[in-house]
Formats: sequence, C-alpha cells, structure tokens
Amino acid sequence: MSDNRADPSSNTEAFRAFTDSTSPEPPAPSKTPLIVGGVVVAVVLIGLIVFLVS
Repeated sequence: MSDNRADPSSNTEAFRAFTDSTSPEPPAPSKTPLIVGGVVVAVVLIGLIVFLVS
C-alpha cells in the first residue's frame, strides 16, 4: 500500500510550506471559574464543619 502524501521533512521548501500552513492551537480556556468554584466549595465545607462542631 503506497502512501500518497508527501513527507514535509523531505526537503526544506516542503517543510516550510507545511509549518506555515498549520493552524495555531486555540488558546486554553480560562481556569478562573474553576478556581472560584473551588474556593466557594472550600468555604462552604469549612462553614459546615464549624457549624457541626459547635
């Protein structure tokens, strides 16, 4: 079974065309909502523990 795709590393011109044609990765989503949610959960748990102990 033959491979019909050209290897972009076979020569410099093909490699440069390959690297120029690749789309950039999308930016990573913000982690701020996850951090805020974690802090809220921690505060609620600490409040619940204090309420149950006293």
